[in-house]
Amino acid sequence: MQTRYPGIEEHGLIGDLQTAALISRDGTIDWFCAPRFDSPSVFAALLDRDKGGHFQLSPDEIEYSSKQLYLPGTPILITRFHSADGVGELLDFMPVTGEQATDRHRLVRLVRMVRGSMRFRFDCRPRFNYGRDPYELEVHPEGDVFRSSTLSLTLTAFKDAKRLVDNGAIHRDAEGVCVRYELHEGDIGGVVLETACPHPPRALTTGEACDLLAETRDHWRRWALRTSYTGRWRENVERSAMTLKLMTYAPTGALVAAPTAGLPEQIGGPRNWDYRYTWIRDASFSVHALLSVGFTDEAQKYLSWLEARIQEAHDGGLPLQIMYRIDGSPDLPEEVLPHLEGYRGSAPVRIGNGAAGQLQLDIYGEALNSLHLADQSGLMTSYEGWRKTAGLMDWLCDHWDQPEDGIWETRSGRQDFTYGRMMCWLAFDRAIRIAHNRGRPASITRWADQRNAVYEQVIARGFHRGRQAFVQHYGSDITDASLLAMPGVGFIAPNDPMWLSTMRAIDNELVSDSLVYRYDPKASPDGLAGSEGTFSMCTFWYVQALAQSGRLDDARLTFEKMLTYSTPLGLYSEEIAPTGEQIGNFPQAFSHLSLISTAHHLDTLLDRQP
Repeated sequence: MQTRYPGIEEHGLIGDLQTAALISRDGTIDWFCAPRFDSPSVFAALLDRDKGGHFQLSPDEIEYSSKQLYLPGTPILITRFHSADGVGELLDFMPVTGEQATDRHRLVRLVRMVRGSMRFRFDCRPRFNYGRDPYELEVHPEGDVFRSSTLSLTLTAFKDAKRLVDNGAIHRDAEGVCVRYELHEGDIGGVVLETACPHPPRALTTGEACDLLAETRDHWRRWALRTSYTGRWRENVERSAMTLKLMTYAPTGALVAAPTAGLPEQIGGPRNWDYRYTWIRDASFSVHALLSVGFTDEAQKYLSWLEARIQEAHDGGLPLQIMYRIDGSPDLPEEVLPHLEGYRGSAPVRIGNGAAGQLQLDIYGEALNSLHLADQSGLMTSYEGWRKTAGLMDWLCDHWDQPEDGIWETRSGRQDFTYGRMMCWLAFDRAIRIAHNRGRPASITRWADQRNAVYEQVIARGFHRGRQAFVQHYGSDITDASLLAMPGVGFIAPNDPMWLSTMRAIDNELVSDSLVYRYDPKASPDGLAGSEGTFSMCTFWYVQALAQSGRLDDARLTFEKMLTYSTPLGLYSEEIAPTGEQIGNFPQAFSHLSLISTAHHLDTLLDRQP
């Protein structure tokens, strides 16, 4: 079964700032949802090669090798096909849609023959609504329309490239549309996919398609020029920032954790979740990462989204939810899709996310820290936003001292997680700083009392005297990589003996040749069967903790090692398997946010060296 599925790392990401597609090294679009990131899939062969749907465009019935790269400074994906008879290039891109939500999205696939000749085949087989909805195929003079009850997909070939196609080479049936054609050196052909097109198909000329390519290229290169980062790892940071931008829903500024659902944390295992939503935690980290490299507009857009969620929670008398849909909706019912076999047999495939109703107290620290960092950069919250934020802090005063589900969203019952308590301390501390800095009305005395109480409790109960280490939750003796954030947020000095002994424990128990596990699920059962790989975000946090603890050479080497685990396109999933493969949803915001923050932090420390 494994040979039927390309590796997760064998994919590139393209997008238009409202949705995205994954394209494998053989030219297959095997993941695409429309009209939004969190909409039902049109192509989902990544989760079932037979029932998910795909759009393959690749050499036909010849031996070939392929490689992928991005057009420099853009997310335009180039797949190069090499055979004994020639070299061809496939350029995949999505013209940017802008900040107005729309159901119309275009995906352009342009093929050009660099040298020699090559026969190509494209096979378009959409499967709407995760393969559950039937469709009708309409044939028009300039293209075809796949029409389901909820969405239409228009397929057109470049108008002046039709001479390359023999009518006998076009095959339509209940499965989809298949076309074979041959290109010779200098030839350019291609197709356009468009969702929810309101008029009959109209084919673009090759010139019009090339104009779209140039407009898309120029848009992204102008965007990339806005970065203020000039450090040692510019290429890695730029690609990570661009990947995060691709995963941001422009109409609201919300960042999805990943554009995919159901990709496993262990091949064949049940840890398969839907990440196409916006976590308060992930997006809050994005403020720090984006501000550190100069993308202030993106940080401001997210802060507006966060402020709206805080106001809704305050007005409803409810705590913040840990995640939301990209439009701010709190409804994410979890559902299993039993008709899909899952990536390499990794079932069940889930959509929606049942963890949305969990209590995770750490999100308050991450949210307030992002507001504080923004405030320091001149991005002040509004009066109404501050009033609702202060109300949220008053809520936290009454509710921080209780068991919760924790940052890792375990399903084994609530605990007094040390990381969650520490982040409650951070929430009170950053709220007090904002109030002091801006002279805002606040219950500062009450917040300070609670901040001090949290701190004393974490020191008294979160530090295991026998282990000489901070532990995952009160009463346990298990280490946890989330605690690597402690010195970074200022909870403890990086040279404090309590922290140095904690680092030794993490080194011994969670670090494997520089890669870091979140925790040991065998020692600390999380309510789920199976195991997982090392967590990429935790490895980047480990680099920062090493640097803060004075081990700068170790930190730099570990960071450089981690860069070797990226895909050839510079992308990271959530985790890395023991074999070095990328596993989990892909690409993952946590991983790329942490890469940016870590590169910036390392640069700062290295620049201070004599």
